[in-house]
Amino acid sequence: MSLFSLFQISGSALNAERQRAEVATSNLANAETTRTAEGGPYKRHMLTFNSQPASQFHLLLADSLGGGNTPPRGGVRVGSVVEDNTPPLQRYEPGHPDADADGYVSYPAINPVQEMVDLMGAERSYELNASAVQAAKQMIQQSLQILK
Repeated sequence: MSLFSLFQISGSALNAERQRAEVATSNLANAETTRTAEGGPYKRHMLTFNSQPASQFHLLLADSLGGGNTPPRGGVRVGSVVEDNTPPLQRYEPGHPDADADGYVSYPAINPVQEMVDLMGAERSYELNASAVQAAKQMIQQSLQILK
């Protein structure tokens, strides 16, 4: 595996974690949204990640042949964004404009603590992948210094 492959793998992970953080912040921002364009309260969104595995044979073959224009080998990508099907929370607020006939308002089933944990996990993963990119960059710079 070349050092440049590390950039591709870490870059894909950086992109996936950025999207994960965006989804968590969107969920937090809409935790009190009782009415959406689709009707009903906001529904929590979640990401699914898929790996892009690289076979050892493919890696050895590509590296031995130069591997200049090979596609990214390995990494992570966002598979899909799915809605949480947890039923909405019901609060008794008879004066609310979105209250039903019994006076209950449907609120999104979003737990702010869970969203903050997801956001912190995305931040930590992003930092680790940024550190991997920085380490690969330093290795390349040191290699160039040796070749001088």
